[in-house]
Amino acid sequence: MADRGLHDPAAADGTVVDPGAWHIYRGTGRPREDAPGADLLPPPPPWRRFSGGPLIEEPAPQDEAEFTRRLGPADGPVPRTASTQEKDLVNAALMLRRPLIVAGPPGIGKSSLAHLISRELGLGRVLRWNITSRSTLKEGLYAYDAIGRVQEAAARGALLGAATGALSGGTIGETDGETDGKPSAEPVADGPHNIGDYIQLGPLGTALLPRSVPRALLIDEIDKADVDLVGDLLSVFEEGEYRIPELARMRARMPDAEVHTDDPDGTAVVHHGMVRCAAFPVVVITSNGERVLPPAFLRRCLYLELPPPDADQLAAVLSAHLADGDDEHRAVMIRDFLARSRTSGTLAADQLLSSEFLRTAPSGPDQDSWSELLHALWRRLDGAGTGG
Repeated sequence: MADRGLHDPAAADGTVVDPGAWHIYRGTGRPREDAPGADLLPPPPPWRRFSGGPLIEEPAPQDEAEFTRRLGPADGPVPRTASTQEKDLVNAALMLRRPLIVAGPPGIGKSSLAHLISRELGLGRVLRWNITSRSTLKEGLYAYDAIGRVQEAAARGALLGAATGALSGGTIGETDGETDGKPSAEPVADGPHNIGDYIQLGPLGTALLPRSVPRALLIDEIDKADVDLVGDLLSVFEEGEYRIPELARMRARMPDAEVHTDDPDGTAVVHHGMVRCAAFPVVVITSNGERVLPPAFLRRCLYLELPPPDADQLAAVLSAHLADGDDEHRAVMIRDFLARSRTSGTLAADQLLSSEFLRTAPSGPDQDSWSELLHALWRRLDGAGTGG
């Protein structure tokens, strides 16, 4: 039997099947009813299989309040209509275990895509890393509060000295024999047992913890990143692991350390100072298209260009977040919004959402001030023409 073509989907027996049957993500933002979406994920390609462990058995924390804030209620109207291209690329990224770059103008719902995927597949709270020009790879992986640890050790030593007349456990900053003769950053006064109290995993570091079900990670506005950060991410995306030197050099004395994670009140045990994923996270990287990303970075990701929303998509956004309003007036609002976008540059959907909320509020602005207020609300986002 000849190989089936991409446009002629067929089962093994030759019967034609639904072209979208392979879609795990359907673009509704509603939890799957047939089975948890994560259970439907096929095995990864051999080159994207990772062996991290021991596995964390606890499910990822949930945050339905945040999903509702961003997407509307789970049982409400679908917040946006996903195109076939969007569904194809999201599902390809899920199956290939590759990051997905989502590009497009500001305010069109790029970051919401991570929440849509996570809610629909049951991946739990979305980890979010907001990129700035000062962001580094280490910031995304973990932070070590060495100063706080030294200060606490000194305070303990002072209290112990006051009680016993002498300090115990050595001198803060003495050489511990594992730092090549350099002064140790680890205070000896309190021993190594609590070093994990001073280590906080970042969003990327938390996403790479060994779990059988992947976490969802949003890396927002990669355009702002220094060129070094974009390059540094390549190794982590390829290897699915990172090292925490502060723990690795103590692994003989303390093979396991409990550290804080990026989840509220979350902790995890790091073994031998290494974190290695078991299931590569679902990574959504947003870009406003303000810079050209390196070819090596693009080769390791999939790329989705989101167009500005049309009238139907804007109506879906309003219906998901606001009670049904006057259809005629809402349609006029959307029409005027799109006209302003065409003449003045792309506007963000939340600008329309804000204006519709004010228009329908019982104690909203009066008719006399509405036109001037609307002009201010629908100001261009690119900084041009903001004065007029």
